[in-house]
Amino acid sequence: MLIKFRRLLKRFWVPVIIRVWPLARLWYRAWGLNLEGNPQDHVWYFAYGANMHDSSFRERREMRPMEWRVGRIRGYRLRFNLEGRPKGKAAPANISPDENAEVWGVLYRITRRDMVWLNSTEGIPGWRYRQIWLDAEDETGNPLPVFSYIADGLEKDGNPSERYITLLRDGARAHGLPQPWIRHLKSIEHAE
Repeated sequence: MLIKFRRLLKRFWVPVIIRVWPLARLWYRAWGLNLEGNPQDHVWYFAYGANMHDSSFRERREMRPMEWRVGRIRGYRLRFNLEGRPKGKAAPANISPDENAEVWGVLYRITRRDMVWLNSTEGIPGWRYRQIWLDAEDETGNPLPVFSYIADGLEKDGNPSERYITLLRDGARAHGLPQPWIRHLKSIEHAE
């Protein structure tokens, strides 16, 4: 019942708050979050999971980035330590701090209004992922402040579903991520 209510609230409330920025700020404040800037301001989003694939980012989430670039964040590693659906047979992507690692992905330039929509599709505000601001760099080394998503995961990594890891691999290839990263994604075993 609670899940149905949340879905109904999200379906009707999110389109309203996206159009009325002061309501979006109030919604975020109610969750203890701060929503800064103006709705038309541009921000960069770092996608490392399924959002690297156009079917997830452009089609399912209905995002229309103004620009995209290949990029990476240093000091984090890619993990599959979240509980997915069906339970025990899927593990969505996550990142966790690791000073000796880096994660490659796609940098998308979007508006803050789009960011609020994207947040809502990732369950933010909510209890799983939370938004995090990071320093990234594009493939030519230009530094960019970006936001991404992180969650408190399990100690042990699971295996992503075959469908999910295929989205990551195909999205990485389509956007021209470096071959060593694509090989890394190919080495990840999917759940049976």
